[in-house]
Amino acid sequence: MLAQQGSVQVTDLVEKLGVSAVTIRSDLNALEAQGMATRSHGGATLTRTPPPEHTIRQKDAINHEQKERIGAFAARLVEPGDNIIIDSGTTTISLARHLRDATGVTVATNGLNIAWELADAPGVDLILTGGLLRKQSLSIQGSQAETCLQAYSFDKLFLGVDGFDLQFGVTTHHEAEASLNHKMVERAKKIIVLTDASKFGRVSLHRIVQLDRVDTVITDASISQEYREGLQKLGIELFIAE
Repeated sequence: MLAQQGSVQVTDLVEKLGVSAVTIRSDLNALEAQGMATRSHGGATLTRTPPPEHTIRQKDAINHEQKERIGAFAARLVEPGDNIIIDSGTTTISLARHLRDATGVTVATNGLNIAWELADAPGVDLILTGGLLRKQSLSIQGSQAETCLQAYSFDKLFLGVDGFDLQFGVTTHHEAEASLNHKMVERAKKIIVLTDASKFGRVSLHRIVQLDRVDTVITDASISQEYREGLQKLGIELFIAE
């Protein structure tokens, strides 16, 4: 409601959501602590406007060359015998393209386009999660997809994101995608975020995970000095794909 309206009132939220004013005030205080809202008398206003969500075709055209380099670099981190998850997305699809000649690799994915890319790769065993297809992102999600992951343990997760903020963490536009991504994080030993530098400083509506769970970031040379230093302070391994 904050994202849609720009501001909210405690009394309106109490009536609409059917919870107590104490609960609403607590939630608004939490949003303020995360930098998403500013508390005012009787309500709150939006501090950061989430970036708009594009279709997957639109996303693929944005920073395409940078994404290709990031995907090629990420493929170098995949070793024979690895069991990996590749999240849906237009940066991660570049990774899939560079894995077509891999050998002895098992890939689990919720991305329909990623599964199609690797469907005839002879050295890749493919696990496709079940669930509901979200056409906007060609991603499969929902409780069935989350349950599917519970039976596995993966070496690495290659995660695409819509926003990456030093304080708030990594985010995405859609609640069900964020929930599934969080399950992916739980099932993988190493979390590798693939993102072009335009995503730094952005906060989408739904947090996937905070940065203390991220091991590695692969991005392009446009990353700011602030984010280079911020990732270093957090102990996150940074690779620049040039």
